[in-house]
Amino acid sequence: MPNQKPFWNKILFFFFFFVLSVYVNVAPVSSKSTIEPCSNSDSCNALLGYTVYTELKVSEVASLFQIDPIGILTANAIDISYPDVENHILPSQLFLKIPITCSCVDGIRKSVSTHYKTRPSDTLASIADSIYSGLVSADQIREANSISDPTVLDVGQTLVVPLPCTCFNGTDNSLPAIYLSYVVQPVDSLTAIAGRYSTTITDLMNVNAMGSTAIKAGDILAVPLPACASNFPRYASDFGLIVPNGSYAITASHCVQCSCGPGNLNLYCMPASLAVSCSSMQCKNSNLMVGNTTAQKSGGGCNVTTCSYGGFVNGTIITALSTSLQPRCPGAQQFPPLIAPPSSVIRESIYAPAPSPRSDGAGTLSPKSPLVPTTSGSHPGLPLPPESGPSGSASDASPVNPLATLTSASLLFCFVKFIMAIL
Repeated sequence: MPNQKPFWNKILFFFFFFVLSVYVNVAPVSSKSTIEPCSNSDSCNALLGYTVYTELKVSEVASLFQIDPIGILTANAIDISYPDVENHILPSQLFLKIPITCSCVDGIRKSVSTHYKTRPSDTLASIADSIYSGLVSADQIREANSISDPTVLDVGQTLVVPLPCTCFNGTDNSLPAIYLSYVVQPVDSLTAIAGRYSTTITDLMNVNAMGSTAIKAGDILAVPLPACASNFPRYASDFGLIVPNGSYAITASHCVQCSCGPGNLNLYCMPASLAVSCSSMQCKNSNLMVGNTTAQKSGGGCNVTTCSYGGFVNGTIITALSTSLQPRCPGAQQFPPLIAPPSSVIRESIYAPAPSPRSDGAGTLSPKSPLVPTTSGSHPGLPLPPESGPSGSASDASPVNPLATLTSASLLFCFVKFIMAIL
């Protein structure tokens, strides 16, 4: 009887090749996300890039993340003086920066302060992909809540929603920075994202531990934003406050408003328009209030006296009076331009990060065009990250497999033809 082993070896080889090809074609492609290891219990301010999934009130968006509605408005330089602004309806597909607290949990940076109560039509996939706009995956929600059967969700069940964030010591290349977790959209390129947020391709690659400029929809990038840092004492409730350039923050129980820019990265704080019942904001031994400055020319330059905000401690606003001799007297304080509560979305900016509005010098706002190129590719010759620069690690990267370019149907056809030929 002739040896049949070579024949069956061929059969098994082609069968294995067919099964493998089917697997690589149907296996899900996971997205990359930047992870920052940590070892202590400190936290920092961070931002999420969130796309509103349907028409929602400002207060409803705030409820999704359990944060102050005013915090959302000020982070996006939206004018809070509008009547009933917290109930303003935001349009679907509007891009917002959501301020969150980034903690150290199980050795990595993440936010676990967000909880979601399920509704009858919810699935883990719809919660992750739609309601939280891809900032979390269904598997991450399942693991965070120890869900054994993801197809069964009890209505009214409260779920922990782990959200991505990074701190990197609140700096980028030794300058103050706050990090935005941004979900890559189909129209994005690394070049466009870098340009929109006034950073560089090299910096984005270093921060996100990227080997090339290639990105894909669903990836979550840590984007460093220039910011103004505070130097409040550690015992202050707003210790570590950092405000992105071109925006505002409300602190001290809505009594103090701090802003960053334009023109410099010096934090400027003053009484907030929302202030109702607040402790004294007057500096001791002075008639100056928080944010006030006096300047007097002298033979050696300009004597400048400033009343500054120094943090919120046990319900008390801390003030600090300082005097300095400067080469020339400072001009009037400039503020980031405010925008009206948005009611529509510009079509070309639906999938792009919202740019900071700019003033055209005539008191009107003129946001720069959010035009996004769609090209991407490798970027050879990139330098190594600077010693002072942050660098995270990328998780769950899925390389492109050349076998995935072959369809399962084609391979099945070849397999059947081979069997018919040898029988």
